Formats: sequence, C-alpha cells, structure tokens
Amino acid sequence: DSDHTLATKLYQNNARLHFDEKMMEGTQFGRRLMYGGHVISICRALSYDGLENALCIAAINAGTHCNPSFGGDTFYTWTEVLERWELPGRTDLGALRLRMVGLKNMPAKTLQHTHIEQNGKQVYHPNVVLDLDYTILIPRK
Repeated sequence: DSDHTLATKLYQNNARLHFDEKMMEGTQFGRRLMYGGHVISICRALSYDGLENALCIAAINAGTHCNPSFGGDTFYTWTEVLERWELPGRTDLGALRLRMVGLKNMPAKTLQHTHIEQNGKQVYHPNVVLDLDYTILIPRK
C-alpha cells in the first residue's frame, strides 16, 4: 500500500478514496483504491521490453482505467503497435501509435480477450485495469 500512496502524494492527488481507509471500508471495494497514475507508471515500466529506445511520449490519444486496483495486486502488461509513421523531413526519427493493456493478478498470455459479455453488453474483463492508446517518438534504423 505504501508505494501507491507515496505516488498519489507526489502527484498531489488528495482524493479521499486513495487515503481514507475508514471511508473506503464502507464501499463495495472495502479498501482504498490505488492511484491510476501509479498503475500507468507500472504498466509503462513493464512494457519497455522492445521499446527501450522510445525517446518520449508524444501524445496520449485515449485511455481508460477499466477496473479498480488495490495494494497487493500484481501487474502484467502487453503492448501492440497500432500504426507507425514517418515524420516529414526526418530520417532519424519516427512515431509509433501503441496500445498498452494492463492486467492485474493474471499473466497477459492467459487472457484471450480484453472484453467479455455481461448482461448482453461487451465490458472489460475484470482483470483488465488499463487500456491506453498513446504515441511515442522512436529512432529509426
């Protein structure tokens, strides 16, 4: 619990659902929620395999925190390349549009689909905690 609490304080997020243990005992979760920025940070760190050369995040196109996370959850992630672009006038740099999916308590290779059917609707699988569409700048060969 201390890691995500520290990150929440560093980002000056004072939302009670991250700090007020007594208040959260009375909710459907029964405990404090993990700060979403901490989840993004962990998943981004896990996604570096193959993306070590990324220079920066150029854009966050879309994303969702699909399900809650809590202290003690174990995270897994995978990243897929959605698009790649050459940048006009640049031969040394390109852009990749990526989709990063973060899971809790379930290795990525064991999840067949990010969505399941529930009451006739497609919803995120309960172990999917993050679905982020973003663009990075990366050196070209």
